[in-house]
Amino acid sequence: MKLSRRTILQGVGSLPFAVASWRTGVLAQTAPAATPDAEVPPILFVHGNGDYDALWMTTLWRMESNGIARERMMVINFSDPLARSDDKVEQANRSSTEDQRRELAAAITELKRRTSASRVALVGSSRGGYAIRNVVKNGGAGEVSHAVLCGTPNHGVFATDDQPNNEFNGRGTFLRSLNEGASEVTPGVAFLTLRSDGLDKYAQPDGRFIGKPGTPTNVTAEGPELNGATNLVLGALDHREVAFHPRAFREIYKFIAGREPTRIAIVPEASVKLSGLVSGTPGGVPTNRPLAGATVDIFRVDADTGERKGGAVHSSKTGADGRWGPAQVDPTWSLEFVLMSPGATTTHIYRSPFPRSSEVVHLRPARPLGAADKDAGAVVIMSRPRGYFGLPRDVVLFDGKEPADVKPGVPTDATATLRLPAGEIGRNIVAQFGEERVVARAWPAAENRIAIAEMTY
Repeated sequence: MKLSRRTILQGVGSLPFAVASWRTGVLAQTAPAATPDAEVPPILFVHGNGDYDALWMTTLWRMESNGIARERMMVINFSDPLARSDDKVEQANRSSTEDQRRELAAAITELKRRTSASRVALVGSSRGGYAIRNVVKNGGAGEVSHAVLCGTPNHGVFATDDQPNNEFNGRGTFLRSLNEGASEVTPGVAFLTLRSDGLDKYAQPDGRFIGKPGTPTNVTAEGPELNGATNLVLGALDHREVAFHPRAFREIYKFIAGREPTRIAIVPEASVKLSGLVSGTPGGVPTNRPLAGATVDIFRVDADTGERKGGAVHSSKTGADGRWGPAQVDPTWSLEFVLMSPGATTTHIYRSPFPRSSEVVHLRPARPLGAADKDAGAVVIMSRPRGYFGLPRDVVLFDGKEPADVKPGVPTDATATLRLPAGEIGRNIVAQFGEERVVARAWPAAENRIAIAEMTY
């Protein structure tokens, strides 16, 4: 049985574990067979456009819970993760396809050195799949055993005869170079693509999801598939979930390891150590370049009220490397991170308990307060970095209501914003996505503060 998009949008409930269907292209490859005790190759995870490596946190935890050693995994953090408008023209704090190829090639070399492995497996989300294909096709095939592309727009977000140097144009120079030939994959590397059954906002026939309503994109839901790869449809998952959802984890693990994972759930650790990078958004452009002089304070908070339980359990100030931590916390604690960085909004980030340690708890300050916030006493944002809010697919409640700024249908929104009058400063705000519940506090906007209820799953 394959779930249709119409069934999902009719509101039959949240079905994140939709039955998958397989599609195999010409000259299809499969992952090399592996015995149960075979060693899994080192794995390098690659994030997408404008993102950072922290999005792979839950995937790393699931890998560790299945016996993959932490030191045999690596996550790249591209310096400038956002693509240029024109791949051939420099833009401040943005990267070209060549920039990404070069940084990924260096990361592969480092992971091989660290593990003494001859080849590594690569797993990419969205634009990260472009860098993977670029490396593999242009000299790196001998270093790569597996390439898993999750929601990568392999045939473009749009396919038109204008904008030939836009890397997301399926008829542009870059994607034509990657897709030429009867087989669109490089021999000697096992390729897997994971895609949505119609709910990926970057694989839609109408341009309204990229700001051009009514304009054909010449792209379909099958756009992420590749001739020559093993192509798997994951059902009712969105653009990000096809990389970070438990359903995606199962297929990633199975393809690389050659066997089913022992467990999908994350196994908690008795003691948790957290650390990460602070980066900024100069000119509104997200970067992963280290930000010095930022302070990070962490508080244990009450899971039901968001109120602090005592003083800070950790305080640190970033140096030239932008790193904060490490902080020792209990795996049952709900936490508030307070990020203060030069010239930026003071950001209060509320999180569910961290079941395992992580070195990729990266922090960026919230957006500046804008014209839409001028009359607000407090601004609270509900954020889901590893997926989008889908209505009616998901249970999404923000302060007891479905957020008005989350559009129904194809999931496109990863944030929702609540603006409160001055009289409601200090009260608790409940953010609920599925079974995950995060409680934030409303901080005064007049003090240049924003609160974020950040979902982990």
